[in-house]
Amino acid sequence: MAEPVHVTAARIPDRDRLLQSLVDHGLPAKPLGEVEIEIPLHEDHAGEHVFAEVEQVVMVLGAPFVPIKHEDVIYVRPPIA
Repeated sequence: MAEPVHVTAARIPDRDRLLQSLVDHGLPAKPLGEVEIEIPLHEDHAGEHVFAEVEQVVMVLGAPFVPIKHEDVIYVRPPIA
């Protein structure tokens, strides 16, 4: 079993929308703390799948956020101006 992927959103509402979308897409995501999501993985390349899902959610929501993967954590943050 691979290490879980952690996603950190900028705000609680963003985390909640992203969490619901990941669950709707069949990922076993669960809330962790106020703005984090943990997704347990069972495949070697599932982290890339999670990152792709996060990117898709950001695009669908039309939110001005950018998903960035750094040291096995996906951060969803506003773009750098």
